[in-house]
Amino acid sequence: MPKDSSDTPETPDTDRAAQRGIQSIEVGGQLLRALVHHGRPMALKDLAREADMTPAKAHPYMVSFGRLGLIEQDRASGHYLLGPLALQLGLISLQQADPVHIATPMLSPLAQQIGHTVALAVWGARGATIVRTAESPSPVHVNMRHGTVFSLTNTASGRIFAAYLDAEVVRRLLEEERLRQKQRKGAVEPASPAGMPRVQPLPSWSDFERQLQEVRAHGISRSDGEVIEGVSAMAAPVFDHTGAIVLAVTAIGPAGIFHTAWDGELARALKACAGTVSQRLGATGPLDLRKPER
Repeated sequence: MPKDSSDTPETPDTDRAAQRGIQSIEVGGQLLRALVHHGRPMALKDLAREADMTPAKAHPYMVSFGRLGLIEQDRASGHYLLGPLALQLGLISLQQADPVHIATPMLSPLAQQIGHTVALAVWGARGATIVRTAESPSPVHVNMRHGTVFSLTNTASGRIFAAYLDAEVVRRLLEEERLRQKQRKGAVEPASPAGMPRVQPLPSWSDFERQLQEVRAHGISRSDGEVIEGVSAMAAPVFDHTGAIVLAVTAIGPAGIFHTAWDGELARALKACAGTVSQRLGATGPLDLRKPER
């Protein structure tokens, strides 16, 4: 028997119902936002001001939030701070946050914005490794393949990880690479393939550390023709809630149209994308200024 059309809710009404919220919750949520934004206990009058309401209006919300465990009140000062339920929600959110999952939807829009191929790299057993890519919309572009491992010393992605990883880890990796290079030179050294630059000696630790200091000073890494002649790259760091680097957002393209100025549009776009992902992962503070002790 045909189903009566009256049994099926109309799509527009369904969509409106799905998007309908509870205004009082949204209003009260401004008080929680103020607590999170300031990151310290606050007096009721200050909270109310930040949420653009009177203290008399704000107080009932704080009572209800207190009963739920979202906030608590310091008995000595009377100031409000986030409660145990808010802390539990934050911890669970951080545990569920997958850096690659969060960053992947941002790749294609970024590639469209900057006109170059972009990728996500994670730190793997062999170094910085591509796990996601989005191709450039331009007919002239450079491809990157999943699983490609970047050199520690002469690629933008390798250096961005080196700049923010533990110094002893980076130093050990540099020495291991130096040993492998010496072993290769013990045999007959093959000529560099056509279009590839001559393999350069690895830098000393002091020289490499100077490069990494420059990377940390600008909050981004760059490479001009170091791996393939005529190909440039830039990489920006993504941090988690502990301040550890977890991803590199990397762009690559033909040197003639790929502008690697430290404060250029490309650099700003990469850093903005990486910063958004970092914030989603719980990172706080001026991300470009993270400079670990060396």
